[in-house]
Parts: sequence; structure tokens; C-alpha cells
Amino acid sequence: MSLHQLLSAVLIAATFASTAIAQDASGDKPGYAIEKDILYRDGDNLTDYMQERCRLDLYYPTDRDGFSTVVWFHGGGLRAGNKSIPSGLKNKGLAIVAVNYRLFPHVKSPAYIEDAAAAVAWTFRNIERYGGSPERIYVSGHSAGGYLTSMIGLDRRWLAAHDIDANDIAGLIPYSGHTITHFTVREERGIDGKQPIVDDLAPLYHVRKDAPPLLLITGDRDKEILGRYEENAYFWRMMQVVGHPQTVLYELDGYDHGGMAEPAHPLLIQFVRSLEK
Repeated sequence: MSLHQLLSAVLIAATFASTAIAQDASGDKPGYAIEKDILYRDGDNLTDYMQERCRLDLYYPTDRDGFSTVVWFHGGGLRAGNKSIPSGLKNKGLAIVAVNYRLFPHVKSPAYIEDAAAAVAWTFRNIERYGGSPERIYVSGHSAGGYLTSMIGLDRRWLAAHDIDANDIAGLIPYSGHTITHFTVREERGIDGKQPIVDDLAPLYHVRKDAPPLLLITGDRDKEILGRYEENAYFWRMMQVVGHPQTVLYELDGYDHGGMAEPAHPLLIQFVRSLEK
């Protein structure tokens, strides 16, 4: 990312931050509702652990129709974490679907990806009942959530299991996600976390020209973990090589892996707005 692009990212973030402060000061916010712990899997063969973890929270505007929705996957290395509505995405006219999924060591791959696909499928099938548009569904998440975002958006088989085309996703916005095979998946196989692997459980394996618009955001390359910026930079390059028309990469200077999510939220909002002009 060039210095000009980095400065632009900082200016965009500052603009959205000041807008959010102004809205808070004025109290001029749209109405929102939230429904919690919705079970997004069905059937008679759900385990107790699936009943516990395969749930989502839906935060949505109540004063408009046809709104956009962001499905949000939490981080935690596929082994920890819980769903929450990111504060930086609230009161922006968007619905947020915050998702829990099963975790290692209770399950192993590809259970995490299957859960992510099931949650996105639930959103496609149900968001219209709440006033949202199924044509304006975006998928995002931080760290492990970014990995899940890329996997279900690039590898079409996971949503195809629910009779949904991954290309119907309006956009993919992974935050600091692995683009190689996730280190927890490698650990399941007895492979060291510093040994890079690219196989069919790596987003890089599935680069393709016809994927949804893609916004990649990472922290500072010198503060990120395990070369996460460089992974995403190579992913960005390969998407260019295959001719994908809408892949953008931002590096957030000065922010580490854990701290990059909050300053990334305004970039997500700007990306969504730019696709809907």
C-alpha cells in the first residue's frame, strides 16, 4: 500500500469517527432492535454443543427497509471468542449478524467453516423478514473470523450445500485473516504453526476472477502476527493476476493484530457505501 493510500485510509477513518461523535452528541440516531441467541441450524440431529454454539444475534434498523447487512464472525484462533456487535458498526444504518460457531478442540475442520456457511445461509433466507435486502449481504470478521469470511466467500462449495451461490454475497471484508491454511487447522494435523500450508482449506487456494468484491484490511506489517500482512498482500496480488476487478488492500499503520479492528470499521462502511452508489 502506498503512502498516499495509507493517508487516505487514515483520513477516511477520521472522517467516519468524527461523524460518529457528532451523531452521538446530537442523539440523532435511527431506531434499532436486537434479537439474541437465534439458532441458525435446524434438524433433529443437532448435538448439545451445536445447540449451544450455533447461535447468532441480529441487530437491525427498524425505521427503514432494504438495508444492508454485515454478517460478523469473531476472532479467537478458531478456539476461543464469542459473538458481539462491534460498536464501530452500530448506528450506521446497517444490520449486523454476530455469529458464534463451534470451536477447537470440541470440533475440528471443516466444522468451523460449515457453521459459518450455515449462518450466512440463515441470513440470506431470513433477513427480508426483518426489512433487509438479501441482495445487500456482506460478510466480515476479525482474525479467525476473517479466515472464515474468505473461505466461505471464495470456496463456493460451503454455501452451495445450502443451495446458495457464494457469488450472491455483496462483498467480503476480512480483517487480518489467514489466507493460507489456518494455524489451528495445521495444529489438528500435527503441523507447526510457523509452517505455511496452502491447500483446499486456504483462501489462497480458491482465488478466482468471479468472486464477490473483496476488501482486505490488516494491521501494520511490523506489528501483525505471523506475517499476516504479507499473506494478505500475496492474496491481493493473486486476485489481480487472475483478473478479479474489485480487490482492495489496506494496511493500518501503527496498529497491531488485536488493535486493528476498531480503526478498520470505518473502511468497511466506506466500502459498503461505495458498492451501493
